[in-house]
Amino acid sequence: MENWEYIQSDAAEELLQLHHFSIVKKQAGGSVTFGITVKEFAVPPPGQRMRFYAEADKAVNQKTAAFVPCGWGTAMYLALGDCVRMIREFPYEGEEQAGS
Repeated sequence: MENWEYIQSDAAEELLQLHHFSIVKKQAGGSVTFGITVKEFAVPPPGQRMRFYAEADKAVNQKTAAFVPCGWGTAMYLALGDCVRMIREFPYEGEEQAGS
């Protein structure tokens, strides 16, 4: 739906549209599928200047310092690109190692 962002009448409502993506990370231990959700805000949320936020559905780098890949951007491809770059850059070491 085009122009959906004009439906929001109050920035505190934080109206957003969700976009879903998937990427398969190939690594020595096999393939891991990551789901990525990009939130497209009608207006940037409080404290942000950017409208797009991407976040993966699982953590990477579990054995050292686990974190969930994410990214902000002024355009969807920028936020998604940052998130994908982190998925590519850091190893997925399995959920069972997250607490180790």
